[in-house]
Amino acid sequence: MTPNTPTSSRKLDHLRLCSETDVTAGSAGFEDIILVHNALPECDLDRIDLSVDFLGRNLSSPLFISAMTGGHPDTAEVNRVLGSAAEKYGLAMGVGSQRAALENPELADSFSVVRDAAPHAFLCGNIGAVQLASHGMEWVDAAVDMIDADALCIHLNFLQEAVQPEGDHDATSCLDAISTACKEANVPIIVKETGCGISSEVAARLFDAGVSAIDTGGYGGTSWAKIEGARAQKRDAAGDKALAGLGNSLHTWGIPTTVSVFEVAKVSKGPVIATGGLKTGLDIAKGIVLGATLGGMALSLLSPALSGEETLGSAIDKIHTELRASMFLCGAQDIASLAKVRYYLLGNVRQMIRT
Repeated sequence: MTPNTPTSSRKLDHLRLCSETDVTAGSAGFEDIILVHNALPECDLDRIDLSVDFLGRNLSSPLFISAMTGGHPDTAEVNRVLGSAAEKYGLAMGVGSQRAALENPELADSFSVVRDAAPHAFLCGNIGAVQLASHGMEWVDAAVDMIDADALCIHLNFLQEAVQPEGDHDATSCLDAISTACKEANVPIIVKETGCGISSEVAARLFDAGVSAIDTGGYGGTSWAKIEGARAQKRDAAGDKALAGLGNSLHTWGIPTTVSVFEVAKVSKGPVIATGGLKTGLDIAKGIVLGATLGGMALSLLSPALSGEETLGSAIDKIHTELRASMFLCGAQDIASLAKVRYYLLGNVRQMIRT
């Protein structure tokens, strides 16, 4: 039997909380983006082209299966189902943080199963910026090799670390470590947030450091403040109840996804992935209009994936149907045309973008 590390057990806690409780908070702002209706679309709905180029690869769709899980034996099956979907639909996919398997190689199968199921898909590995700063290129290379990754995501999750009972609190030297990884890694480096969004100022620093793409991971979807607060609430160690309270206090912290996409796109030197609270194909369309290349979903695909390949396939088909219909009603025959569609800004997003 594969021994579990504290990191491994934590990964299973995360998966259970995300699948069994409401771990979302706030609004990503998609309701404040109105795409201009084209009453004379002059295109064929049945011939809408969803294909998109991303970091040198042609993908069948801008739907990105965002990082969810791995690192515990019980997570392997859901990763296999997600990988099978990435292969079948020609999608890019990111695995969850590989830290548990880097600490304990016996857990690597919970990640490598994705490559087994998706031999031709564009797969992204995943390590944390804090772990990158501590372990350097040794972990970069190991994470890439574990799943034969086409790119490596380095995640920024400092709100989660602040609330997590086992959190890493030293955020120094992360930018230097990212810059080194960009210079020395054999695959493109993507930097991703995990629910708080990325500002234009931070995006500019990351692109200057050499990152190939940025994943916004904005506010309005999965809340790691809520997840880690819930975990802390169930523990009895000194200080855990205070951390639970901190999670409750900070569950409104972050830049809404729509605002983050807009800000990152302003300074972009590479593709932008819109993640954080996307639920429909229309949300993906709005993200692309704001400047994204891909639209990532995690929580929206988790429940279908836990139910099996057929249910997940139906969910992906629905998302693609919504995306095609949105494009048709904008008069956009392909993704490049969609990116040029005019839109209206309302409410909080309008205020934040114009501030």
